[in-house]
Amino acid sequence: MAVNNHSKGEKMKNKKLLLVVFALMAVAAFLVVACGEKEGAKTAMKKEAAMAKVYKLGLSLAITGPTSDAGNPYSKGVEDYFKYVNDMKLLGEDKIECEIRDDQYKTDVTKRNFEDFIAQGIVFYLNYSTGSTLALKKDFEEEKMPTVPASFHAGNLIDSNYIFLPIASYSAQAIGLAEYVVRHHQGSKPKVAMFIHPSAFGRGPVSDVEKAVAAGLDMEIVEVVEHGKDLDNTAMLQRLMSKGVQYVICQTVQSPVATMLKDAERLGLNAKTFGEKGKITFLGCHYTGGNDLVALAGSAAENFHWTTSYIVTSEPGVGTDAQLALAKRYGRDEKAANSHNYANGVMVAQVAAECILRAKAKGKEINKTTLYEELLGMNGMNAFYPVTTVGPVTYSATDHAGVDSLQLYAVQGGTFKSMGAPFIPEYTSKIQ
Repeated sequence: MAVNNHSKGEKMKNKKLLLVVFALMAVAAFLVVACGEKEGAKTAMKKEAAMAKVYKLGLSLAITGPTSDAGNPYSKGVEDYFKYVNDMKLLGEDKIECEIRDDQYKTDVTKRNFEDFIAQGIVFYLNYSTGSTLALKKDFEEEKMPTVPASFHAGNLIDSNYIFLPIASYSAQAIGLAEYVVRHHQGSKPKVAMFIHPSAFGRGPVSDVEKAVAAGLDMEIVEVVEHGKDLDNTAMLQRLMSKGVQYVICQTVQSPVATMLKDAERLGLNAKTFGEKGKITFLGCHYTGGNDLVALAGSAAENFHWTTSYIVTSEPGVGTDAQLALAKRYGRDEKAANSHNYANGVMVAQVAAECILRAKAKGKEINKTTLYEELLGMNGMNAFYPVTTVGPVTYSATDHAGVDSLQLYAVQGGTFKSMGAPFIPEYTSKIQ
């Protein structure tokens, strides 16, 4: 019996030993497989990194010189969003390389920059001024280069296949403001003046507002003033008052508007409520307003009415949170972080990156042709919804204006507040 028990004990011991050996072998096998998978993943990642592509884009704009108060934050928005795309690997291991050059608002410099960008093999171009966009229109056609400018001039789209406006045109904006005047004015036909930049950028919407009036928009355009570099608008404001003008629609940049508002405040002419009799209510298109204007004009900006398709950081929301977080991530100061032109720059970069993302998802080669196709297809169920704007970005073969919706804002208590819901001007379609 003792022998048998000993024999059974040895067998049990051997069985346990075998189980331990098998378990160790299984663990070893698992480790080998896991290590192999890890090494395989590393190899795959290295292979992907080695195969990663760099997509070149170019941006030429006025970081210094005329209109740099808009161009400077705009350039920062473009730069930061492309950094974000690369840092977050939104395109996988592929990267966007966008060279940003200062052209000081000089068309000849812009043209040289564009030619250099073409030589570098860019697949998408971001332009800036109205003058250079019009001057390079044929170049964009010859190169078949998808182009999104910072200029919202409606004339950019005439005889053009490759220019795409980010948001509603200056004409749509000015007409939208004119419609608001007509709807909310109390009394006889409102008398309106237009205060514009002495360039194609400023003059662009004037004829379209005149067409809207001819088509039935019930107001009178008393005078169109092209401002100079004057630091005193006293004579001009007194002249407008003598003609019974109650509203001034501005199409320029913030600095001259701020000067005019401060002059009007000094003369006691600023309307404290919309359409106040014996006073002037000032209104403006995209580049005239925003938090930057409040910083420049101070209390004189109160009751300034302004329209754009962009969100403003003076109002809480997802777009505000995203904009401020992006600016903070890349160390921007408060002025840049809260500028609607920073949002403007972010948005055009979003559109370009979205085109690349969509083309990649379809297995397309990334080039100017495929990105142009993605722009044309950005509509209907394929509309693009960036958090930087008050409406979706939509393009097609017959529609090259991105965000059609506008938001009216007014300065109340030192900050811009939205007035009603986003809208699309009625008369823009009536004058086409």
